Amino acid sequence: MGSYSPSAQRLVDSMIAEAAADPANAMAFQGAPGANSEIAVRDFDPAALPMPCYSFEDAIDAVQSGAAARAMIPIENSLHGRVADIHFLLPESGLFITGEYFLRIRFALMSRNLAPPTRAMSHAQALGQCRRWLRSHNIAPIAHSDTAGAAAMVADSDEPGLAAIAPPLAAEIYGLTLHENGIEDADHNMTRFVVLARQPVAPAPGVQPMTTFVFEVKNIPAALYKALGGFATNGVNMTKLESYQSGGSFAATEFYADIEGMPGDPAVDRALEELAFHCNSVRLLGSYPQARKRG
Repeated sequence: MGSYSPSAQRLVDSMIAEAAADPANAMAFQGAPGANSEIAVRDFDPAALPMPCYSFEDAIDAVQSGAAARAMIPIENSLHGRVADIHFLLPESGLFITGEYFLRIRFALMSRNLAPPTRAMSHAQALGQCRRWLRSHNIAPIAHSDTAGAAAMVADSDEPGLAAIAPPLAAEIYGLTLHENGIEDADHNMTRFVVLARQPVAPAPGVQPMTTFVFEVKNIPAALYKALGGFATNGVNMTKLESYQSGGSFAATEFYADIEGMPGDPAVDRALEELAFHCNSVRLLGSYPQARKRG
């Protein structure tokens, strides 16, 4: 577990105390107050109590321990791709995906205005989403664990030229000068978040469900082709498929997938049965309401 800078820590302590008094309504997120993940929590459920956590592992631990009923975790971004750690943390967490939320991401450059910005501190995802803007303005990127946490650190620093890239809200929270807003490299910059809980929650009737799962194919020729054939023959739309290596053996590839539909639907059940036949393992991570139409 890491530590926040003093400006952020004061707010973190207050928010954690409030969440501790009502854990059933607490929703953990990674980052300091003012992070995009906190904005996603408040947009998704205005009644929730946002609970800051220093790392993704801490946010997941908060749900596992019962300190928070749910967690809001970013899983992929339209500009910078997947949040890599999550593909390893989710299957190992024992938690279930119960919802999803899409947040339009806006970033701003902010500082104490002690000198023209020459260095910008932020999370690696944010730096990647603003890469072209930073290069065009000759501002050097500096990686930090969190966007809003970087803003708090800049607020506590006397270093001339040091700035942060964070949501505009962070400039207001930490008393920084907002130099320029909307510096992300594309207007479609969007992050998909998932909501995690200790128990699965079945989507309500009448909504389009999504199901997320991970699987490991057998290490034989055409295993993936055969494993996925059941989704095509049963008319199940697979909206996402990503591969990743686990365990360092390079002997078998694991995949993360999203489909439209859920177990209990005969077509989905047949497709998952065929998938399992060609795999060493299949693990369902949850079925939940679709927040945004695919395709």
